[in-house]
Amino acid sequence: MSHTIINPETLHNPVGYGYSHLARTSGGLVFVAGQYASDGEGHVTSPDFTDQVRQSLINLRTALAAVGLDYQQVIQIRTYIVDHDADKLAVVARLIGEIWGDVPPTQTLTGVAALALPDMLFEIDAIAVQPTE
Repeated sequence: MSHTIINPETLHNPVGYGYSHLARTSGGLVFVAGQYASDGEGHVTSPDFTDQVRQSLINLRTALAAVGLDYQQVIQIRTYIVDHDADKLAVVARLIGEIWGDVPPTQTLTGVAALALPDMLFEIDAIAVQPTE
């Protein structure tokens, strides 16, 4: 199975951080690297957890759009929360519910001590499937 690496111009350039945003396989799978609350330069946009989750989800949508997909083609997400607790889980559940309603994709949530950048509080990666014609 062949693949294509994609770094949309609508997101920050991740290569300096050692990764790429998307990999699309010839079999129709799309792997989206961890999206966080980054601006166009890769800086964290807000110190607020809810704002970070919201911006991370917007960045996920932006990454998906670069290959003609949206949230509805996502079949799995993995979320990472710094200093995870019930309040943060409630925020994540609410914002995911706003997107996917009563049928969210599969999810693995991992509580972590830290993420790649000191100000990051949340990160989400995804696997999506391109619809067949």
